[in-house]
Amino acid sequence: MNAEPSVAESSRLRAASVVAVVVVVAAIVVLALTGGEGPLTAPKAVVLGAVEGITEYLPVSSTGHLLVTQRLLDLGSGAGKTAADTYAIAIQLGAILAVVTLYRRRIAQLAAGMVGRDVLGRAVLVRLVVAFTPAAIVGIAFDSTIKDHLFGPWPIVGAWAVGGIFLLWWKPRSGGVALDALTVRSAALIGCAQALALWPGVSRSLVTIVAALAVGLEIGAALEFSFLLGLATLTAATALDLGKDGQTLLDDYGWRMPLLGVLVAFVTAVAAIGWLVSYLRDRPLAIFGWYRLGAAAATIVLLGAGVI
Repeated sequence: MNAEPSVAESSRLRAASVVAVVVVVAAIVVLALTGGEGPLTAPKAVVLGAVEGITEYLPVSSTGHLLVTQRLLDLGSGAGKTAADTYAIAIQLGAILAVVTLYRRRIAQLAAGMVGRDVLGRAVLVRLVVAFTPAAIVGIAFDSTIKDHLFGPWPIVGAWAVGGIFLLWWKPRSGGVALDALTVRSAALIGCAQALALWPGVSRSLVTIVAALAVGLEIGAALEFSFLLGLATLTAATALDLGKDGQTLLDDYGWRMPLLGVLVAFVTAVAAIGWLVSYLRDRPLAIFGWYRLGAAAATIVLLGAGVI
C-alpha cells in the first residue's frame, strides 16, 4: 500500500475535510440552540465534550479531568450518577472518530491486513491486539473495584502528581525505529503499561507513549501506536458501557445533548491530536509534567475550599 496519497487525492481529502468540519460545526450550533433535556444542558454538554476531546490523547488523563469537571458542573450526583458517568464514556465516540478520520489510511491498511491483503497491516494489527489484551483483562476483572475505590478526586490528585514528577524526571533516549519494527514482545510491554491507566488520573496516553518510546519507537511512531491502541481500547469501553447503561443515558438526557457532546469532542480531539504531533516533533514531554502538577494543586485547592 502506497503510504502517501497523490496530489489530486490530497486535494480531494482536504476538500472533503473542510466540508466535514463545516457540517459538524453547523450540527453543533443547531444542537446547542435546541437546548437539553433534564440536567444536561447545552453548555454543560459542550464543556464536557471539549474536555474529553482536548484531554483524551494528551498525557494528562481525560478521565481525571471529566470527573473533576462533572463535580464543578454539579452533574452526576445521587440518582443521576449513572447517566452522567455513561455520558462521560459516550462522548469518547468523538475522540474515536477523530482518530478514524486522521488515520484512515492506516486503518484501511489494518483492515486489509485482517483479510490477508497487506503484510505490514497484519503485523501492526497483531501488535495492537497483543497490546490491547492486558488492559482488557484487568479492566473486566476489576471493573467494580476500580470504580468503587479509585473514581474520586484524591486518587486522581495522587496520579496527576506522580505522573507530573515522572515526566519532569524522565529523559527519553533520542532516535528510535519506525512502527513496522515494533516486536510482539514490545507491544505486550506497552499493553501492560496501558493497564496502569485504569487508575483515573494516570493517563492512558501518558503510559502508552512513554512505554512506546522506552521500547525503542521514534516519537511519531509512538504517538501513532498510542492513538491506534486508544482507538481499540476506547471503542471496547464505550460499547461495553453503552450496552449496559445506554438506555439510562437516553432516559435522563435524551439524544440531542449526548450527540452535541460527541461532536464537540470530535472537533476538539482532531485539533488536540494535530497540535500534539506537531509539538512533540522537537520538544520534550516536560510541559505536561508541569501541567499535571498544576492540575493536582488546583484540585487540592478546590477540595479544600469545598467547591468539589
